[in-house]
Amino acid sequence: METDRTIYVRIKEYILITAGVLLVVAGVYFFKFPNNFSIGGVTGIAIILSRLLNGALSSGMIVLILNLVLLIIGYIFLGKSFGNRTAYGSLLMSLAIRLLEVFVPMEGPLTNEPMLELAFAIILPAVGAAILFNIGASTGGTDIIAMLLKKYSNIDIGRSLLLSDFLLTMVTFIVFGVQTGLLAILGLLLKSTLIDTVIENLNLNKYFTIICENPKPICDFIMKNIHRSATVIDAKGAFTEKNKKIILTVMNRSQAVSLRKFIKETEPEAFLLITNTSEIIGRGFRG
Repeated sequence: METDRTIYVRIKEYILITAGVLLVVAGVYFFKFPNNFSIGGVTGIAIILSRLLNGALSSGMIVLILNLVLLIIGYIFLGKSFGNRTAYGSLLMSLAIRLLEVFVPMEGPLTNEPMLELAFAIILPAVGAAILFNIGASTGGTDIIAMLLKKYSNIDIGRSLLLSDFLLTMVTFIVFGVQTGLLAILGLLLKSTLIDTVIENLNLNKYFTIICENPKPICDFIMKNIHRSATVIDAKGAFTEKNKKIILTVMNRSQAVSLRKFIKETEPEAFLLITNTSEIIGRGFRG
């Protein structure tokens, strides 16, 4: 039976998944589709197929069909290992795009600035995808193909998906012309880097190494005011040969400001090393 804490965490996760998916949808529908930016993935396939079919099927309808097919394949071949969060993300994205096509039809790009459109076609989905990856969810599509490849082959998944995205982007030159193709290539180059950057910033924390003689006031402040913990290590100064203590602790950026201010006011002789870190695994941080 689920506890209140578990239910709260699950609700929070699905709120984040919904927000992430809607950001992806906004970037895809309002900026990617109208400009034919085929930058890989199911949406890229949908853009090309819709043009080759002379608009007989809209890009949104093709995304819906492809994602439903991939979801069925995923449940058949992956079973329980196929996550409900991925299924939810995939269905929400597909249905949201289709509903936008029905209720907010797009006759063309929002502006006459291709570079501005490309920026939003990359930034919005990148932020959304980063939120999803950060909690182990996705919008399905090629992620389902990656899961299948991982289970049934020894193929390097990252390289395979990158190659497929690159080939799909190259087809843009043939179907939509040189300008759109060049913009799509630029978008592909920026996409992965931007997603990684957003993920790092979402998880960014401050790692403190504090060298001092009296650690108690600092440790008390960390535990009672910031509600974090710390590790204290014995040390000796190389020049003075005095006994020292090293305090190790990690916290978010706003907490770091409070701690730095406290140390400056109460232990001005303390020596601080503050480092950015985005990969922290343990209780109170990522599992």
